[in-house]
Amino acid sequence: MAPFASALDLTEHEQAGKRLYREGVSSSDAQLQARVGASDISVPASVLPCASCHGNDGRGRAEGGVRPPNLDWQRLAQGQGAREANGRSYPAYTERSLARAIQHGVDPAGNRLDPAMPRFELTMADQRNLTAYLKRLAEERDPGIEEGVLRLGTLLPASGPLAEAGQVVRAVLEDGVAQLNQQGGIHGRHLQLVVLDPGFDAASAEQALQQLLEQERVFALISPLAPMLDPRLTTLLAPQNVPLIGSTPRSGGSPQIFDPLPGLPAQLLSLAGHARAGVGLAPGDLRVVYAGSDQAEAAEQVRERLLQEGWAPPAIEAFEGQAVDGQGIVFLGRAQAFVELATALQAAGRQPYLFAASGQVAGAVARLPEQWSQRVFLAYPYVPEDWTEQGLATLAGLQQRQGLDPRQASLQVNTLCALRLLSEALKQIGRDASREQLIGALEGLHDVSTGLTPALGFGPGRRQGMAGAHVVAVALPGPRFTAVTPYRPVPDSL
Repeated sequence: MAPFASALDLTEHEQAGKRLYREGVSSSDAQLQARVGASDISVPASVLPCASCHGNDGRGRAEGGVRPPNLDWQRLAQGQGAREANGRSYPAYTERSLARAIQHGVDPAGNRLDPAMPRFELTMADQRNLTAYLKRLAEERDPGIEEGVLRLGTLLPASGPLAEAGQVVRAVLEDGVAQLNQQGGIHGRHLQLVVLDPGFDAASAEQALQQLLEQERVFALISPLAPMLDPRLTTLLAPQNVPLIGSTPRSGGSPQIFDPLPGLPAQLLSLAGHARAGVGLAPGDLRVVYAGSDQAEAAEQVRERLLQEGWAPPAIEAFEGQAVDGQGIVFLGRAQAFVELATALQAAGRQPYLFAASGQVAGAVARLPEQWSQRVFLAYPYVPEDWTEQGLATLAGLQQRQGLDPRQASLQVNTLCALRLLSEALKQIGRDASREQLIGALEGLHDVSTGLTPALGFGPGRRQGMAGAHVVAVALPGPRFTAVTPYRPVPDSL
């Protein structure tokens, strides 16, 4: 994808200053150095660019007990920062005193700046470029933020196997946006939802994403349905720091991507907890079986987590129609393969316990013979018992307004949760919003009540809103589902 054109028309010097500010790179491509701490340890400036502490927006964000100041030039040059949190006062900054602060760590009154502030060894040209950019920094606003509008985008298929799901997600998002706008929007801005069709392959989906970011200029993405983009989504969003709420790529986590619901490994770890405490399986009794090469990486992650939790599973095994060994089988793959695995085991006279995520195989359990009754356990991120009266009223109202099928409640709840988390974070960051601030606010969300799930929240390095699942036993024929272990967060990876 081509780089996104800057929302601000910068001169050549300002563009060079922006690169130095964000990447610590000189206009001459020379290696710049920065001195850190009282001992003046020298490190490459690219390791500690200005933006790493002050943020791409220059506003600064408290971290590790240090609060980098706001770099708004108007504020600095007019002396509006004369009274800081530490009580220090100083005259207004000039270009000369700013250069002294950046290169020598001294403010306009001659006070030493916080030792955490690196001192950069800049040429006159680099300092001129950086100053020129800092004077424009406050004007540079992220795409999708306008005086009365905040634009969100999503990719939803209009045809093909995911078309029905796309219609459901679109209805939920449009309804939620309309509800928020009826209440006055968020901080005086009405939300605008831009929906594009990703097409049928990775090339068309990437083109649609590019259109959302470059032409439609959306601020953030919410609940896209474009699995063909999963392997590259992290790479595509990172250069522009675009937040995405409502999906986690199978290729792994990303600082920009937040999923309200638990990832597959966390759900399967909840099942393993029941296998130990509820079924009584021994450490060597579990094995991880996957169907489809796209499941191999997740299967290996699950096996590694099982090892950390004291299990002793053998190497992961690909299911290709054979009857696998084991007293308990943790399965990853599609519903049809799950049925084929149960059939192969039945033909071989084996009846182990089967553990799987409901999102992958729930549609297949009705096809299992009665002998598997109470031998199949599924992970559900939430169950009807999680629904409060208010949450149920919210869901019922949505279904009535949009004519949605209650049997698709799972997809509706997933999308409602994404919208709830996004709106909560937008409310927290205020009107002067940026993508970087939104990511920080999302990361700081804790114990968000949805009325439809256990409490949701994120954290540093944590991008799933839940870290476990309910365990549900399957009785046959029927099937009938009974929750046997309540939601309990699984431990973080060791």
